[in-house]
Amino acid sequence: MSDSFMVIIGIFLAVILMFIFPLMSISERNDDISQTVVQTEVSKFVDKISVAGKIKASDYEAFSTAVNSANGAPFDIEIEVQHLDDNFAAKVATVSQDLIGENARYSSYTTEIMNAIYNDTDGDGKQEYKLKKGDNVIVTVKNTSQTMAQVLRNAFYKITGQDITEIAGSASSMVANNG
Repeated sequence: MSDSFMVIIGIFLAVILMFIFPLMSISERNDDISQTVVQTEVSKFVDKISVAGKIKASDYEAFSTAVNSANGAPFDIEIEVQHLDDNFAAKVATVSQDLIGENARYSSYTTEIMNAIYNDTDGDGKQEYKLKKGDNVIVTVKNTSQTMAQVLRNAFYKITGQDITEIAGSASSMVANNG
């Protein structure tokens, strides 16, 4: 009886070693490649924005297509533009008359930026969001569904809890030219 039990355990271990671990290794490598592609695309998109001084609809759509085709799963794209206040160096009325105002910034987020791009809020007929020199652009991308590697990892490592590893990319830059 104990010999057949050992044979069953041996077969079970052989299946794990021959099939499951290689599958996990390949899927983790795919996640690594997707991570590299996503980070590269995010960096290129942010660099393009900071050089051009505007976010164009065609650039955003090309970026979105490139990121979403990285591993076939959908990604959540968040864009934040921190606008430099027009009157950032004005003297402020405080106790000291020689104090210069801080570099005050206000932010615009993805929904507002997409509305401006696709609804042509400035009425010039162009699908773009113009930026000023000194504005900061921050783009963050995260996958919204679990990859095969995450599913396998969560199945085998249930003892340690849910794994929060995800494919994500982030980049930021200061705008160098006026849109």
